[in-house]
Amino acid sequence: MQCILLNKYILYIASLLLPLTLLAQTDCTADSLAQQLRIDEVTVTAKRRAEPVVPAQILEGDRLQALSTYSVADAVRYFSGVQLKDYGGVGGLKTVDLRSMGTHHLGVFYDGIEIGNAQNGVVDLCKFSMDNIERVSLYNGQKAEIFQSAKDFGSAGTLYLRTRRPRFEPGKNFNLMLTMKAGTFGLANPSVLYEQRITDNIHFSANAEYQYAHGRYHFRYRRVMPDRTVAWDTTAVRQNGDVNAWRAEAGFFGYMPQGKWHVKGYFYQSEKGIPGAIVNNVWTNAQRQWDRNAFVQASYMQTLAPGYDIKAAAKYSNDRLRYLNPDTTLLYIDNTFLQQEIYITLANRLHLAGRNAILSGMRNSQAAWDFNLSVDWQWNTLDADLKNFVFPTRNTLMFAAATAVDWKWLRAQASILGTYVHDRLRYPSATTKAGTENRLEWSPAVFLSYQPYLPEELYLRAFWKRNLRMPTFNDLYYTDVGNIALQPEQCTQYDGGAEYTRTWQKGVMRQVRLRADGYFNQIHNKIVAIPKGNGQYRWMMMNLGYVEIRGVDVNAGLTLCPINEWLISANLTYTYQRAQDFTNPDEITYGGQIAYIPWHSGSVAASTSWRGLTLNYSFIYVGERYHNSANIPQNYEQPWYTHDLSVSYDWQLPATKNNLSPRLHFAVEINNMLNQQYEVILNYPMPGINGKGIVKLML
Repeated sequence: MQCILLNKYILYIASLLLPLTLLAQTDCTADSLAQQLRIDEVTVTAKRRAEPVVPAQILEGDRLQALSTYSVADAVRYFSGVQLKDYGGVGGLKTVDLRSMGTHHLGVFYDGIEIGNAQNGVVDLCKFSMDNIERVSLYNGQKAEIFQSAKDFGSAGTLYLRTRRPRFEPGKNFNLMLTMKAGTFGLANPSVLYEQRITDNIHFSANAEYQYAHGRYHFRYRRVMPDRTVAWDTTAVRQNGDVNAWRAEAGFFGYMPQGKWHVKGYFYQSEKGIPGAIVNNVWTNAQRQWDRNAFVQASYMQTLAPGYDIKAAAKYSNDRLRYLNPDTTLLYIDNTFLQQEIYITLANRLHLAGRNAILSGMRNSQAAWDFNLSVDWQWNTLDADLKNFVFPTRNTLMFAAATAVDWKWLRAQASILGTYVHDRLRYPSATTKAGTENRLEWSPAVFLSYQPYLPEELYLRAFWKRNLRMPTFNDLYYTDVGNIALQPEQCTQYDGGAEYTRTWQKGVMRQVRLRADGYFNQIHNKIVAIPKGNGQYRWMMMNLGYVEIRGVDVNAGLTLCPINEWLISANLTYTYQRAQDFTNPDEITYGGQIAYIPWHSGSVAASTSWRGLTLNYSFIYVGERYHNSANIPQNYEQPWYTHDLSVSYDWQLPATKNNLSPRLHFAVEINNMLNQQYEVILNYPMPGINGKGIVKLML
């Protein structure tokens, strides 16, 4: 009954806010300006805007900055089809699961190059600050364009993080931004961004940030038994959630006729407490983790001849992790891991325009036919101080061929990715030396987009894709846990959807946007950990799982401009998922909803702004779920929801003697306004009401 009432409450809120959807980027004063200008009749010729074959969910610009977020992981919560696994605290581990396929099936790209982790395949999104991110985009299947590296074709979904690029006003050669954030949990987060125009075609950017928080917060820990009796109800303070982290980035951006390049260096270092799960009346944990991540990457793109482009990129990364568990009553652990990666990619695109003889039969000068061939090579190695560790090295060769056709009302893409993997062990053991045979796997995909009536922005689309995720070093070689005989997880995706957009240049209503997708996913050979023997800490990785996922993603938006300089906007997302475990018909888990996947989830993000004042409201809802595929009352998890509110003001200061126009930005955020007590992961309580203040000076 409680869940039904809560669902009705959400639908009611959504119905009120639906007429306020999608953040506007339009200046309302355009109408009045248009009435004052009169020009002679002119004819403008341009290629019509075409919706991508694979549309993205995008957060960027003011809309991205308006959300109440501590890191990239918090921003991703507002996308449909996403489940965020959050273990609590400012610096707690945060990973993303897209459409219930598992964290390992989501590729995370930073400025166009994937963030790798050959050790365990998990990318912790709390390591990436929002200060230097200007765009976050999420694709189901793969990115819409085919001119990309082979790695871009290799995931079931992709998350692209694009950092800020230097932009200069006329006559200005530098930008400076100083930011200070402070708030609950003892948060102190200063940062500085500096951009310099070296020449008209070469720009420099540097960004540094420090983050400290003691991480302590009050929470209510309550457990209700299946017969509705309260087992315990305790209020306590979350301990050992502190974080002390540094991040620094610097890069050069170059532009040339029909080309561009960039070189970037990144460094991150942190010490974090790991609060741990609250079990057996243990309220304080002593686990610690030290991270040091560094990489340098470069990319180059150039048009070598009309219709022929190349794109090249390279990266070297060096990551060190130390994990300490000093509790000898459990299992004393003090392990250090060092992994290195070298990555090189080359993509070639051939573009055939509509007047080409090959396309002349299409009778459409706007027709286009593209071909792409990409080759990637990646080298990974892992060192560890584990007993009897085999010290693996992996060479991966990926080659992708893709084609795309754009003709009248039809857009189509097809691709195939080949992945060849060879592992070499420095100290092979009797159980591992026979398992390093070469692997060759294929991943095909087909995407279609159809526009039934050209004057209207209505698109119907569908795609089919097969992809895999290779076992990680931990899956295969972790001492006494890994299983060298593991096969890759195989994922098959089916998707069908529609999108409608209508835009008005005048009036109160400016844009309506509706999007809906239905999908069916199959996961074969799912890699799972099962107990090995009677010891609590003895596990083995096995190919045991088969999962079927059926779902619907809905996005709705509308932009309003009631009067000049007053914008009202919001965005509504909803996801329904039925993710079932069909591994073993004889087990109680057969047919059950897999762990932590809710049937219903969604979000609302609304904003209203007038001149420099902006008010933002966001609401996130995650419905009932189970923390185990055995859907029994003992494993039931209550729904949770949060309300967040922020107010910001931009103040233009008087110009200085040097003709600088400094601006001040003030913001106050209140998160979880109703002090909701909830857990994303069992026994990891999340913070109640909390807040943050931001002051930013821009020169």
